[in-house]
Amino acid sequence: MNQTGSAARAWIGTFVFLFLAPGIVAGLVPWLISGWRPHDWGQVGWVIVPVGWLAIVLGTGFLLVAFCLFALHRGTPAPVAPTETLVVTGIYRFVRNPMYLSVLVIILGQALLVGSWGLVAYAAVLLVSVVAFVKGYEEPTLTSTYGEYYREYRRNVPGWLPRLTPWRH
Repeated sequence: MNQTGSAARAWIGTFVFLFLAPGIVAGLVPWLISGWRPHDWGQVGWVIVPVGWLAIVLGTGFLLVAFCLFALHRGTPAPVAPTETLVVTGIYRFVRNPMYLSVLVIILGQALLVGSWGLVAYAAVLLVSVVAFVKGYEEPTLTSTYGEYYREYRRNVPGWLPRLTPWRH
């Protein structure tokens, strides 16, 4: 397949996966749990509501940037259609798992808006599940695929708490 076809397939696959995975995890499931009914926070609402919206907007922005980086590297975040190269540019220079973190931030922002402990519990279960997936599948797969380059990346870029400065390789 030519370069144009490969790029188009990467962009289409990336956006399909965006709607299927984060769309369900950070959209449909939170709606099923909470109904997205706004909570009346009373006098503290002027602080909590903007923080909730800020979390959702920032989480969504970072999620979209992370997804676009996969398409630019001619692949998708889906394990069945990976990138041609290891993605270590953009926000991946600060943290190895920005997509998972973004989804968690979106869910926690929703939890603030709707006042839902159910969404907080869901986020906690999701975090445990994601860490298990990363440790049990992603890291071993990326190590076997990219070898020392991925090991160097892991040594220099944290998985969950972003660096303050970008990694320069």
